[in-house]
Amino acid sequence: MAKRRTKPSVYGVPDEDIPEMTIADFRKAKPVKDVMPALVTAAKRARGRPRSANPKQHVSLRLDAKVIAGFKAQGPGWQGRINEALARALAKPEKRKTPRAVR
Repeated sequence: MAKRRTKPSVYGVPDEDIPEMTIADFRKAKPVKDVMPALVTAAKRARGRPRSANPKQHVSLRLDAKVIAGFKAQGPGWQGRINEALARALAKPEKRKTPRAVR
């Protein structure tokens, strides 16, 4: 019968530099939060883009097809441009309509 070939360990060959941990070693071990609190704090920090001071709100808005097509034709960022146009419209002072003379 032929000898079986054994595959090399996925984890590498153990050496003297890193001995295998014993039960006594596990008993002496301390939680990471006690040994390296800065590392734990950094790991808990939120990932991704920082939260905005004034986040936008999601709304459903029905606009004319011509309006949407016109803004989309200007290229990417059309929703932001609609937002800017609405903000400019709000910033303009309203003209008061004078009442018509009664005949």
